[in-house]
Amino acid sequence: MYGSVDDVMSRLSEREIAELCALADGTLPAERRAEVEARVAASPELLEVVERQRLSLAATQALADEPPPTSLEHAVEGLRPKRGRSRPRRLFPRLAFAGGLAAAVAVLAVVFLTGGPGGPTVAQAAEFASKPPNAAAPPAGSSTELPVSIEGLAFPNLAQFAGWEATGVRHGQVGGRDATVVTYRKDGRTIAYVIVAAPSLRRPSQGETTSKAGVYYQTLRLNGRLAVTWQRGDNTCVLIGDATRPELLALASWQFTR
Repeated sequence: MYGSVDDVMSRLSEREIAELCALADGTLPAERRAEVEARVAASPELLEVVERQRLSLAATQALADEPPPTSLEHAVEGLRPKRGRSRPRRLFPRLAFAGGLAAAVAVLAVVFLTGGPGGPTVAQAAEFASKPPNAAAPPAGSSTELPVSIEGLAFPNLAQFAGWEATGVRHGQVGGRDATVVTYRKDGRTIAYVIVAAPSLRRPSQGETTSKAGVYYQTLRLNGRLAVTWQRGDNTCVLIGDATRPELLALASWQFTR
């Protein structure tokens, strides 16, 4: 464990911060990418920084052409330090963009919509996965995707890839967010694949991170079972169950590496 995001950020140089931002927006030079990605993969806190920066970019782009409401302008203005007031300590949201009310609004939206300290967690998604299905397994057919989706994200037909047959579906919520889990079985073993609707869940502070095809996968134990979690857009995915770490990573990344 490396400490909180604020603690980690306070120890970074301006160059290191700039490189994290460049990694998030795709402008990091190729000769620096491998080293920076390795450092991010070794730190859940840095991974959270990069992912929140990417969310901030997306939010800013979405709001760039729309004037913010007057009430929100006043709220942002209220956050600016007044003359004579001591300079606030550096917080992560200030990384995203300097200047521009739309940018400030976008960053604030990301900070509050991603749940904050009291928001739902990946552990809660894993707990949801342990509940029994409340719907029958969908017909798999020959497609690489099952006819089950959440916010446009379809679940994979893992039977096509590795012989894991879908056995059931459960629909519900995790911390007020829509969630769906598909269970799979192979040789007497069971795994569960959960997708929780946006905004993204808070990441755990422990675990081992692996990067594949530009996606970061965090492997850890949740509720006593091995699991891997990652982001698909602003949605959170968790794959958990009776499988080894290499198996879970292969299954989780199949759609992105094939």
